[in-house]
Amino acid sequence: MIKALIFDFGDVFINLDKQGAMDHALDLFCIDHFEDDMIHINKLYEKGLITSDNFIAFYKNKYPKLSESRIISTWNFIIKDFPSYRLDFLKKLSAQHNFNLLLLSNTNELHIEYVKETVPFYDDFKTQFDQFYLSHEIHFRKPDTDIFEFLLSDNNLSAQECLFIDDTEENIITAKTLGFHTWHLDPVNEDVVTLFESCKRVFNYE
Repeated sequence: MIKALIFDFGDVFINLDKQGAMDHALDLFCIDHFEDDMIHINKLYEKGLITSDNFIAFYKNKYPKLSESRIISTWNFIIKDFPSYRLDFLKKLSAQHNFNLLLLSNTNELHIEYVKETVPFYDDFKTQFDQFYLSHEIHFRKPDTDIFEFLLSDNNLSAQECLFIDDTEENIITAKTLGFHTWHLDPVNEDVVTLFESCKRVFNYE
């Protein structure tokens, strides 16, 4: 029996442009791939193990011709619109009280501050969840197993009682390995509002 629905944020509720953001950053830095030190610093920042100032300083030192504002705008390029009908779906789900609703997102302080500035109903969105886990606040990130183990322990749940919804395959793989029910949502062809139609077998609707 499913007791908890665990949602990713990006490309599940809020739209992202991952490829566009990657291309934009590579053009800005005049490189053809992210270097190991950049990948490492980005992961540390997503885990909240360095501050926004530390993060920006890293890129300013690596690319001294770039301004702080240019670095921040490039970093936030990935974030696009948040369709309000998805909030409406979530609010109906929350009002029914049939499941614990949890958000589990890899994110960081700069992205969340930008979302707060550009999404007028962010606070309303957040209050629909029983737990709202952001990687930079809890110091874990997907697809590492410890973030899933933390979530289960913190909510007194077993993996078999949870449906995990995410658009990233490696996160889904880890969750499946741990015994979660999963929905690997394709943001191009699927939408979170079709949850119950798309996951009928999980909810024993067929």
